[in-house]
Amino acid sequence: KFPVMGVRWRSSLTLGEKEQVNNKNGEDKQVVASYWGIKGQEVKKEDGTPWKWNCFRPWETYQADLTIDLKKHHVPTTFLDKLAYWTVKSLRFPTDVFFQRRYGCRAMMLETVAAVPGMVGGMLLHCKSLRRFEHSGGWIKTLLDEAENERMHLMTFMEVSQPRWYERALVFTVQGVFFNAYFLAYLASPKLAHRVVGYLEEEAIHSYTEFLKELDKGTIENVPAPAIAIDYWRLPADSTLRDVVMVVRADEAHHRDVN
Repeated sequence: KFPVMGVRWRSSLTLGEKEQVNNKNGEDKQVVASYWGIKGQEVKKEDGTPWKWNCFRPWETYQADLTIDLKKHHVPTTFLDKLAYWTVKSLRFPTDVFFQRRYGCRAMMLETVAAVPGMVGGMLLHCKSLRRFEHSGGWIKTLLDEAENERMHLMTFMEVSQPRWYERALVFTVQGVFFNAYFLAYLASPKLAHRVVGYLEEEAIHSYTEFLKELDKGTIENVPAPAIAIDYWRLPADSTLRDVVMVVRADEAHHRDVN
């Protein structure tokens, strides 16, 4: 009845994703739907088992560098540095009040915001490259990779803590405000925008360190690591939530250094 909606639905499916449909005889069959309308190549793990994730592929997985310096801090010296630093510090207070010590939910909610700067910066640099007919020096891909990495943090913590209805509503509000504010800040001063992200990542390191303390004290149950995390970070099969928080914290330290 609604062919246009059908096309839009199928075009939104990931490459190689299967949709259950009924044929004329009422029998179920699976058809492959993708944005390009072609069947994707079957992907398998190194051990030959099927790869079950559509949001990332085996060649996008990696092992986090846990030896990275977690205590590195950029001391604010210029006016823009101080503006970025105190802006981030002011944002931490309401976050602490709202989430208290619910670090699992806190991580899930904040990752919905953390994935915004890389996408905004990558988008603006992409447009700048088009306007000026010049190369980006690799920064477009770097920033988009950062945004994707933060999104995978969210996909992981979704398996640990499910958001309540008012938290989902909060995402719409905060993301809408933050996206536009960061967009305008990047137009005004990319250096300021990146410095804000750098200080945000420093705060993220602190939050995940507190998360680890709660796990070690037993306040938060150290449940088995989600399957998506094991495959994404190439973790051992018996990894736990603590192992996941460790690699996520290392990722945040890397983003801090990049910005």
